[in-house]
Amino acid sequence: MTDSYNGNINVKRDGITHNWTTAEVAEYAKCMKDPGYFASTYCKIISLDKGLVPFELYPYQEKMFNQFNSNRFNIVLACRQSGKSISSVAYLLWYVLFNPEKTVAILANKGATAGEMLARITLMLENLPFFLQPGCRALNKRSIEFSNNSRVIAAATSGSSIRGMSVNLLYLDEFAFVERAAEFYTSTYPVISSGKDTKVIITSTANGIGNIFEKIWTGAIQGVNEYTPFRVDWWDVPGRDEAWKLQTISNTSQLQFDQEFGNTFFGTGDTLINAETLMALRANPPKSMLEGNSVYIYEETQKDHDYIMTVDVSKGRGQDYSTFNVIDISTRPFKQVAVYRNNTISPILFPNIIYKYAKVYNDAYVVIEANDQGGVVCNGLYYDFEYENMHVESAIKANALGIEMNRKVKRLGCSTIKDILETQKLDIVDENTILEISTFIAKGQSYEASDGNHDDLMMNLVMFGYFSLSSQFGEITDINLKEMMYKNRMQGIDNDMVQFGFVDDGLEEIERT
Repeated sequence: MTDSYNGNINVKRDGITHNWTTAEVAEYAKCMKDPGYFASTYCKIISLDKGLVPFELYPYQEKMFNQFNSNRFNIVLACRQSGKSISSVAYLLWYVLFNPEKTVAILANKGATAGEMLARITLMLENLPFFLQPGCRALNKRSIEFSNNSRVIAAATSGSSIRGMSVNLLYLDEFAFVERAAEFYTSTYPVISSGKDTKVIITSTANGIGNIFEKIWTGAIQGVNEYTPFRVDWWDVPGRDEAWKLQTISNTSQLQFDQEFGNTFFGTGDTLINAETLMALRANPPKSMLEGNSVYIYEETQKDHDYIMTVDVSKGRGQDYSTFNVIDISTRPFKQVAVYRNNTISPILFPNIIYKYAKVYNDAYVVIEANDQGGVVCNGLYYDFEYENMHVESAIKANALGIEMNRKVKRLGCSTIKDILETQKLDIVDENTILEISTFIAKGQSYEASDGNHDDLMMNLVMFGYFSLSSQFGEITDINLKEMMYKNRMQGIDNDMVQFGFVDDGLEEIERT
């Protein structure tokens, strides 16, 4: 019987007794003590240019190994193509080889990605000398089990991925890109936190704000959670200097460079509003807060100014928020002047608040989303409070108060508010609104809040965008916003076009002679 596992001559099978030399014992002790030494001396990786090569550690990778060893909870924000994943893989292999009876779980946004990480571990294992291998009991595409009772498993992130398991080290790769990451993290955190020596390593590139990765990273930077942050910037990778940066920008763009290599959360992610606009948004403190800190006043009512109030209604059960935005349409650009946000108010009581502040802002024109509980609010405001300055979809259609938010309305509203914000025709100053704008991302054929965030204030703006295309809006403001945006867009196209000149080929001069 051979010493190899299942025909793989590079992997030692279970139950093999090794006759140690003095040099091997010394090397084993060095590797056990220092994961950086183990990786740089014995691990091999696949290079795009050279094939199988020794793993030459960057200086930051040495520091990262030391941090992983010294801290239970680690989070790594890294630019693209920096080697964060292969570094983590080497550390995970070291951890299971030199720590008996440990379980490592590799979880990624896709099962195939997690499997690829395990394949890298297998490649490193196959190139280790037998004296460093504890022996292998099982090796497949989803797990490796060693003779020291340690094992590595790979799976996609889901609520049931590691439920029921005893995991000593949880590795989450590209966690900012995991769908429903907040739900997954909530369900798996108790599994890890129950042990005294258990570890969590989270690595990712930035993918917008508001997701669980960004929240954990921000908390780690502020020192309000248990995580120790580690950042890998583009200049930490050898060979990347100012000349490389300029060349990369010339081949792509400054925006793309910032998104791929800038380690910035703003402007990354598939948001409705472009990165330049998001990064230019600035929140102002409210001048006053009323109604139990549910109403934020940014500008007092101005005499002879016209205002539009857009309203989104929730069930008032502590989940989604009932909201309204008051927008001054007499200024250029339009200006956000007041915001309401509350997730406990009943739809029956909400018309009281709407009526009160609509009257305060010069009998503001009220546009309410009429879906579900919105119909209750529409009827309460129109019939109980006899407030008539509100949007009516049809003069002859029954139940035509407000706007029914369907696929067409949302699509037009999203497209229009995108143009309005990106051409600086609306000044947004509320912090919660800016957060919702920044986390309003593409999902399927539509847009909605990213996992763990809300879009109620953003839907106020979507309704404003849709209403701005209507004839009623033109009557109130005396402007045709659709035509104005079309002209601006055509002007932008004209400005970007190369001006044509004239070529003198000399034919006219020849004809004269």
